[in-house]
Amino acid sequence: MVARPGDGGAVVAAPFGAIRLRVADGALVGLELSARALKARADRDPLLREVCAQLRAYFKSAAHPFDLPLDARGTDYQQRVWRALRRIRRGAPVSYGALARRLHSSPRAIGGACRANPIALIVPCHRVVASGGPGGFMGATAGPALTIKRWLLEHEAR
Repeated sequence: MVARPGDGGAVVAAPFGAIRLRVADGALVGLELSARALKARADRDPLLREVCAQLRAYFKSAAHPFDLPLDARGTDYQQRVWRALRRIRRGAPVSYGALARRLHSSPRAIGGACRANPIALIVPCHRVVASGGPGGFMGATAGPALTIKRWLLEHEAR
């Protein structure tokens, strides 16, 4: 993602590592999950402070709802998939195939839209799973990305 004038960023600790945040023009534009612990970095931007507070509340209780201004840039198709992701209930993941049928699409296209999601977690692409397991996450089918996805799904299933 290209930085724009006035962009702000922060890093918040997460139970699985850390989260990098970016805001621009009064909206959250990027949320990057990392399995590595990163040095927390605060910002004076009130929106970034609010995003951090809401993430911490979510880590305490998956029932915490996110109420943030979002600016996820993508194609019309990606926007349609991302809206559908926001309607998936916590603790009730759906398969790529089921979401594809609901949106009259294909599982592979759903996976591509999930992979392109710039605001993972708040636009919950982790709630889309393969029919026989977790499926991919953040463009990976193994390793740290899947560790994060499993943690998120287990957290939301409690």
